[in-house]
Amino acid sequence: MKRVFITGVLLLSIISLTSCRETAEEKTVVKEVEVEKEEPEVDKEEQKGILERAGEKVDNKVNKEIDEEIDKIDDN
Repeated sequence: MKRVFITGVLLLSIISLTSCRETAEEKTVVKEVEVEKEEPEVDKEEQKGILERAGEKVDNKVNKEIDEEIDKIDDN
């Protein structure tokens, strides 16, 4: 009987101490910031990829050869 009484007193004291405690509330503050990023000036040639630059060079060479062949045909 003593054990039941002591256990009951302990449980009641634990419940009473924990239920009266104030809990700390945390407030979350969210701040929005806009960042403007300046991009350095880059030449148009540097913006293109290596395949695009190589393709343009080949196109220019092919166009020159085609123009030469057209001129040969027109001369005849």
